[in-house]
Amino acid sequence: MAWIYLLVAAVFEVVFALATNATEGFTRLGPSLLTAAAAGAGIFFLSLALKTLDVGVGYTIWTGIGSVGTVVLGTLIFDEQLTLWKALAFVLIIGGVLGLKLADRSASAETSAEPSAA
Repeated sequence: MAWIYLLVAAVFEVVFALATNATEGFTRLGPSLLTAAAAGAGIFFLSLALKTLDVGVGYTIWTGIGSVGTVVLGTLIFDEQLTLWKALAFVLIIGGVLGLKLADRSASAETSAEPSAA
């Protein structure tokens, strides 16, 4: 369930970033309220995920998904430029996120495979 919470938190992170762009320096009420709500919801779901996940793994994956999602949607919605170097950097971020997820799964499997002390 922690991974679902983390994914939901990352979605709110993307909404937060995109809404912040639309606040125009927090001079527009609607986007400003959306920004605050998305930030709060993102932190809430991140905190639920971190009940189970290591903070280093959870936070890194949260920011990684948030960063990549923001770049992709920023390119599509705001017509921001996505250069080859940016794309390669984000491929590395995605690879790192997947690596951390696999490392966490491996560590969980090793922990559950250890015999318990009697």
